[in-house]
Amino acid sequence: MRVRDKVVVVTGGASGIGRALALRFAAEGAVGVVVADLDEAGAQAVAGEIGDRATAVQVDVSSEPQVAALANTPFGPVDLFCSNAGIIGGHGLDAPEQEWTSLYAVNVLAHVYAARAVVPSMIARGGGYLLNTCSAAGLISCPGDAPYAVTKAAAIAFAEWVSIHYATKGVKVSVLCPQGVRTAMLAHGIQEDHVTARAVAASGVILDPSDVATAVVEGLEAERFHIFPHPEVAEYARRKSDDPDRWLAGMSQFVDTLTQPRFATPIDNPTEA
Repeated sequence: MRVRDKVVVVTGGASGIGRALALRFAAEGAVGVVVADLDEAGAQAVAGEIGDRATAVQVDVSSEPQVAALANTPFGPVDLFCSNAGIIGGHGLDAPEQEWTSLYAVNVLAHVYAARAVVPSMIARGGGYLLNTCSAAGLISCPGDAPYAVTKAAAIAFAEWVSIHYATKGVKVSVLCPQGVRTAMLAHGIQEDHVTARAVAASGVILDPSDVATAVVEGLEAERFHIFPHPEVAEYARRKSDDPDRWLAGMSQFVDTLTQPRFATPIDNPTEA
């Protein structure tokens, strides 16, 4: 999958990873980029940076009709649908029912809605590509945030299912699984001194969204199912698979260290790039 001359949709495109993807796809020669986000002004700003090859659309990805409408672009049929929008919760067993419902709708069902919207036409045209942002949390869990960990794991499971059923029909799938990325979401967690943000800060390098976009372009060209901007995530997943009991014990100890007095993060300026 090379993006040149392709039509691309990016949800969550107004900021963070989504913004970086939209700009990078345009730089790679995409013929059209749909920047979709609940933040209409933010989406318009990103589309304005790209120019005539971009359009902005306000979308609530928890609404199937709104996601389905993204398939009707002014540039033609969708070649690459990047289901990137996501939200975080922040609670464990105390997470209210509404938090579970909201995260499930945005972090899981939005991927289902996207596949329903574009897979049939992709098959009819001989192929297409889905890129789903699922987070390293979907593979190796997420200290402090039960709904986020569970919904991101479900998103990966759905992507696997789509790949199994439609790869032979020309539809390819990749899941983007970064660890720490310098976005507003992480900045807020750092400011709130949340356990999840502590875990991210303790786990390795915090990448800029542009670094993630570079990893995505490389991963799409190689058509890898897992795209790891942080290569160490692949090793963590291997250890989990090789010895689940040891991995769970290690993660439990790691979480215990995160509950100590305020954690000093290595982020000098955790604001969005």
